[in-house]
This record gives sequence, structure tokens and C-alpha cells, in this order.
Amino acid sequence: MADQQQNQLNIEISEEVAEGTYANLAIITHSHAEFVIDFVNVMPGTPKSRVKSRIILTPMHAKRFMRALQENVDRYEAANGAIQDLEQVEIPMTFGGPTAQA
Repeated sequence: MADQQQNQLNIEISEEVAEGTYANLAIITHSHAEFVIDFVNVMPGTPKSRVKSRIILTPMHAKRFMRALQENVDRYEAANGAIQDLEQVEIPMTFGGPTAQA
């Protein structure tokens, strides 16, 4: 029992962060040392969108994140049915650098 208490992580979240930020596009790029995920809210009819949040991960943590996200999608679909994938929408990316994937 004492071992379990030592291994617990106490995580706090501020009210502002707990509110979250909506994003309907993720742009993922990488270098040899890190993965960068930019979350964007693209609004119809708006010629310009801004990155709302950027997360930078080591390759190891990116892979862990991918696995955790897949596990959660699998659980969601088991409870709620398959998530329907919309047809692919082509959005021109003019950021330069490596090709982005969402």
C-alpha cells in the first residue's frame, strides 16, 4: 500500500486550462528530436487561422501519446459505435517546412 502512494502523481489544473481550447485541425511536424503538434481552429469563410495551442513531445512521448489516444478511441467506439470519418478536406498549408499531416 505504501508503494502505491509513493507512485501516485498529484496533478493540478487551473480553471483557465480546464476550460480547454477548441480545435478542428491538428498540424503535426517532426524533427529528429521532437514532434510538434499545432492545434488550430479553422472557421469557414475566414482567410486566416491561428494556432491555438502547440504541444512539443519527444519521439518516445509522441509514440506513447499515439498509443494512449488509440486506446481511448477504441474504448469510445466500443461504447458508442464506430466514429464516422468525414471525407478528406484539402486545406492548403503555407507554413513552410516539412509537409504537415492531420
